[in-house]
Amino acid sequence: MQNPSLFTNSRSSISGTVLTRCLDGACIEKLLLHCGSALESNDVTLAQQVMWVLNNVASAVGDPNQRLASYFLRALVSRASRVCPATMSFKAAGIPHRRLMSVTELAGYVDLIPWHRFGFCASNSAILEAVRGAWGPLVELRISVLSWRPPTPPLLNIPIEEIRQRLVNFARYRDVPFEFNVIEVGGPLEEEEAASSSFYDFLLGQLGAAIVKVNVDEALVVNIQNWLRYLPEEETSFSDSSCDGTMSYRDSFLELVGRLSPCLVTVVDEDCDLGAHSGLASRIVSCFNYMWIPFDALETFLPKDNPQRIEYESDIGHKIENIVGYEGGQRIERLESGGRLCRRMASAGFMSVPFGEETVKEVKVLLDEHASGWGMKKDEEGMLVLTWKGHNAVYAGAWVPRVPASHQNNLLV
Repeated sequence: MQNPSLFTNSRSSISGTVLTRCLDGACIEKLLLHCGSALESNDVTLAQQVMWVLNNVASAVGDPNQRLASYFLRALVSRASRVCPATMSFKAAGIPHRRLMSVTELAGYVDLIPWHRFGFCASNSAILEAVRGAWGPLVELRISVLSWRPPTPPLLNIPIEEIRQRLVNFARYRDVPFEFNVIEVGGPLEEEEAASSSFYDFLLGQLGAAIVKVNVDEALVVNIQNWLRYLPEEETSFSDSSCDGTMSYRDSFLELVGRLSPCLVTVVDEDCDLGAHSGLASRIVSCFNYMWIPFDALETFLPKDNPQRIEYESDIGHKIENIVGYEGGQRIERLESGGRLCRRMASAGFMSVPFGEETVKEVKVLLDEHASGWGMKKDEEGMLVLTWKGHNAVYAGAWVPRVPASHQNNLLV
């Protein structure tokens, strides 16, 4: 093996270039791009050379670029090891094992940066604006959730029945009639089983059966929080009396939602394109530039050896490993940008609804509690976008089913 700190290779786009030890993001991004390209072309030797250079740069307790590089190296080694089992070893010091969190720990996790709170605040406020004054005296609030969630961090050490009881107790305290339903989609599932197309066919079928239980006199809101990314973009064989079998799983799901004629649909997710249409090399670069955001944000207020910071970064590292290390059904993290989501919603028969002034005000108050690098903007589709130093992080959008102009006055927003 040649010197792990520098190399040249006449077969690659870095021909004649000496890569020395570097710490800046642009250099690391270039290394990741070369490694991804080598793996795509099955050039394990070149990929291994680049990984040796990354191994010399990465550190799970270094600056944000070094820490991020350590998780990408882990993901690349994981992927390469399935092609060539004896690829290499790498530094994994400081990377904790995933664990289950208590409710209190999860609250602290969510409060670290506004990554999750932004979406909760925007969607909840939009829902309140949509139904305020439309329901009159509230007869009953009914929440229905899926029993299934992808096995991705953060992982909560609390059964769904306990969550139901906590919500029931809170509703009773606020004197609100409340019902909590769980849409069962089978027993516990392993990652491999949950990644199969037959599972997603079953999931859509369960949803299709559940939606007919919505009463005609109920005003329905559908809140999709960081979930649509887990539905594959590939075409599904699922079909019923109303669903077109040539649709993707995501589009079939949105059609199911549209058939309910909800008064509002809110969608929150991470603003990055990492879908099935992207190749490995471009996906690696997009992922690196996007995942840099939370790593950089955490650097502004937590010490390098802070356990909470290391655990948060480790959870992001698990996402990176799935995005970079796997393909096909085994890759469950398939983010799409806000712009792509808007086009998908329009194709599914929804039109965008701008967020009201009260929602914008609430989100701004939330962001004032965090570091000054966090900001918010409205895109051309009317969505709210969380930003870090001007870079898009998370989007929140609101939609209603498209209806003829003569019916506009019947909308609750």
